[in-house]
Amino acid sequence: ASDKLPLRWSETENVVWMTAIHDLGHSTPVVLGSQIWLTTAKQDGTELYAVAIDVQSGEIKHDIPVFHVENPQKKNPNNSYATPSPAIESGRVYVHYGSDGTACIDTKSGEILWKRTDLNCDHMQGAASSPVIYEDLLILTLEGTDKYFTVALSKKTGDTVWTYKRPADLYVDSIEGVYKKSYQTPVFSTVDGKTQLVSNGALLVTGHNPRTGEEIWRVRYRDDSAISRIVTGHGLLFVNTGGSPSATELWAIREGGVGDVTDSHVVWKMTKNAPHESSPVLVDDLLFTMGQNSRLICIEATTGKQIWEQLMEGDYWSSLLAAPGRIYMTNKKGRTTVIAPEREYKELAVNQLDGEVWASPAVADNALLIRTKTHLYRIEEKK
Repeated sequence: ASDKLPLRWSETENVVWMTAIHDLGHSTPVVLGSQIWLTTAKQDGTELYAVAIDVQSGEIKHDIPVFHVENPQKKNPNNSYATPSPAIESGRVYVHYGSDGTACIDTKSGEILWKRTDLNCDHMQGAASSPVIYEDLLILTLEGTDKYFTVALSKKTGDTVWTYKRPADLYVDSIEGVYKKSYQTPVFSTVDGKTQLVSNGALLVTGHNPRTGEEIWRVRYRDDSAISRIVTGHGLLFVNTGGSPSATELWAIREGGVGDVTDSHVVWKMTKNAPHESSPVLVDDLLFTMGQNSRLICIEATTGKQIWEQLMEGDYWSSLLAAPGRIYMTNKKGRTTVIAPEREYKELAVNQLDGEVWASPAVADNALLIRTKTHLYRIEEKK
């Protein structure tokens, strides 16, 4: 992120523009060039949209009804029908709404280039896993109460290239359906010069060859609700292991394993106040995590040693954002605290917007993009 992001703002200070977004979505905006893309949906899930906004003016350039859904699945009241974030590259944006469909859109014309509606699972709580791009592939995660798989599509055509099904021997019938699902978005990691796709679903985290989907290694843990995203650094993967909010753990796993490395590659475990929804950030040798009970904890990344702990105000669903010399964290009530990424708690600023914030912030050059339940804000220090 830029070292010129704003430190202070309010409804009347350093807001370049604010644009109303119709209906409801929790997806984080994605930015490329002059465009911001996000998704939104009717509250009953019957209409799913993709919206493009001009970075400079805040003007809505495209507002595309992508899917009409006759019988939307039920969802958790905390979720929306447009929670997965888009993936963007030059000329194309990919929007995903879980079982309700995936589409590729031409970013200039707004034309829908291809759609898939046949990749399905029973989400039960609603979809949340975002698509990721790898070379010529778009990789999707679908984990429900009945099916648990990762699928790679051709970016050009939408056709299936490979499918990896989570191991059926672990997903036995005696485990209740809700404990078989997750909401995570996979990450990429480089091991010995080769890229791996790392996916922390329910029951286990797995590393894959992203070209074929072939499983390289796995670590087994507990069940249900892996939400916050994996962070990588120092040859380690910092992995949310799922479990209920009070039982979530964060494991540091050494990269480079082959096969089942549960007993050999787990370096340390954070067993209390681990992050559940909000993804941590790694700055140099310090890992900053926001736990379910609003406990901000600074950890020595390589050892797992806790350096300090600070009780914050409010509930946090959006992920932490690191920028040079700063960490931004926004609670659901629109309050953003900015701290220094140091070995003692040092508050730099506290900023308040009016709306609720469930989406994670994004960055456009020197501006922060903060999505509330009703608006998208571009926040930047006035020249």
